[in-house]
Amino acid sequence: MADSERYAARLRSYTEGKDPLAMQENAPELLAKLIEGVSDEALRVKPAPGKWSVVEILAHLADDEIVTSWRYRQMLENSGCALSGFDQDEWARMGKYESKDPGQCLRLFRLLRESNLQMLRHLSSEEWQCHGMHAERGRMSVQDLARHMAGHDMNHIDQIRRILEKSHERGATDAGPPFYSAL
Repeated sequence: MADSERYAARLRSYTEGKDPLAMQENAPELLAKLIEGVSDEALRVKPAPGKWSVVEILAHLADDEIVTSWRYRQMLENSGCALSGFDQDEWARMGKYESKDPGQCLRLFRLLRESNLQMLRHLSSEEWQCHGMHAERGRMSVQDLARHMAGHDMNHIDQIRRILEKSHERGATDAGPPFYSAL
């Protein structure tokens, strides 16, 4: 199985039998709880060379919500449209993710997400089936994208949990509270 197929399967596993809109609605609060009380320094620690820190993940989530906002609206306006991919590492470089304020990233993510959810909750059953042709994933409906984003959130929430848990295990006194098993 190719990496992209494993990634897609992992995202699907997060959402099986669950309401993707409820999951998306809960994501900003889960993220806020995870980083509450964690020092800025700890949020900037990269877990390994070439891997993103917590602040970089938060910046990515905000930028990805911008992309997703555009994709939803393009599919609804012009079903069957082309949906280009984007180079997340290039966006991280251009956006200087490592220098971002984690609170601002989370606020932007929350505002964009609330706007998208407000729109999604008012779609007709026909609008949920509007689609685009994603450059890497092929045919993707609004419904598919909503489910994908819920899984994407959980993937990064789990990634942040692991980063913070490792930081806590290393005895970083400024890493904030221990791993949130209740989330």
